[in-house]
Amino acid sequence: MSLEVVKEDEEVYSWREVKLASIAELERETAERRRGRDIVIAVDHGPNSKHAFDWALIHFCRLADTIHLIHAVSSVNNEIVYDASQVLMQKLAIEAFEVAMVRTIARIVQGDPGKVICKEAERVKPAAVILGTRGRGFIQSVLQGSVSEYCMHNCKSAPVVIVPGKEAGDESLI
Repeated sequence: MSLEVVKEDEEVYSWREVKLASIAELERETAERRRGRDIVIAVDHGPNSKHAFDWALIHFCRLADTIHLIHAVSSVNNEIVYDASQVLMQKLAIEAFEVAMVRTIARIVQGDPGKVICKEAERVKPAAVILGTRGRGFIQSVLQGSVSEYCMHNCKSAPVVIVPGKEAGDESLI
């Protein structure tokens, strides 16, 4: 008779891979050229997330890198949420190729954003985890919680780069 160990603090980990449209130039790459780094970029539908994504492409990514776009959602089975997220990921993947000529892998993951980002960082073992911040004050962050702060304290497998949000009048980086 064998007993199954039940871990009480372990959450169910649900995710769906995002099938990105093929970009012809990416298909011609050889394994020899692909010795770049893996970089995790947390994205959502907000402007500060887009700003962090743009910053990563301009200031961090190199030609042979692979970016892993991670988007946390409440349910991967909600088709409306999944479809909107898939459109976002597709748009960002095309932009990443056009701007920095990097390969993109995208995942929509179910769960609390901070925990999801740290778990994906543990899986990928990236050179860095890049995410934006809303720019809330210290008191608001403590009271409401902050994904970037959670990741900064809990992502142990890679350095966390927190890109400050751009001001309302600032121009886009790209």
